Amino acid sequence: MREIVLDTETTGLDPLRGDRLVEIGCVEMLNRIPTGQSFHVYINPQRDMPIEAFNVHGLSAEFLADKPLFAHVVDDFLAFIADSPLVIHNASFDIGFLNAELTRAGRPVLTFDRVVDTLAMARRRHPGASNRLDDLMARYGIDGSRRTKHGALLDSELLAEVYAELAGGRQAALGLVTLDGGFRRQGGVGSGSLKRPVPLAPRLSEGEMEAHAAFLLTLGENAIWKDYLDAAPSAAAE
Repeated sequence: MREIVLDTETTGLDPLRGDRLVEIGCVEMLNRIPTGQSFHVYINPQRDMPIEAFNVHGLSAEFLADKPLFAHVVDDFLAFIADSPLVIHNASFDIGFLNAELTRAGRPVLTFDRVVDTLAMARRRHPGASNRLDDLMARYGIDGSRRTKHGALLDSELLAEVYAELAGGRQAALGLVTLDGGFRRQGGVGSGSLKRPVPLAPRLSEGEMEAHAAFLLTLGENAIWKDYLDAAPSAAAE
């Protein structure tokens, strides 16, 4: 299944009060694995950059002055996302800005029936916890050292990793530890000893075991089998 992980940067918080998009970043995933294909563009918002927004993403009005208008990149953007589901963290924010720009450009808006909101997923999985992107990265052991400021493409790449964890595509921190001679899973459902209370009856005949022991004798004293057998092959063959 093809999905598009998407993030935006803006001049502020409310598209209905004149705030505009300044950056779009998208990452393509197939079966929740990034393909290496991406879409990234900076956009001239045709307005000033409030200091509060600049402090978040570091994109100045001067830097954006020679960048294309949304109307000039909308066809490429729509061609890249096509009809694929959109994976977005706090989707109502990004969709609100995208739809304001699409309306301004005379294009159909994006509908929420194609949106996967990772913030809603995280709240269901970690109720009562903080579920910002930074928090989720820390929770799942995802390296965020590159993220000194917000950036649409980088945040999409990091969100793709978080989404894989939220969707159960990986098993983070899965490990086995010894317990009374058996094994148990570290944490989660299914914890507890996996050692059988009654060992299974052997399925090998006495003749087969003797033949195997005789074969091991031909491998020499350094045979790796000897590291895993409780009894020496020579004793079994006698």
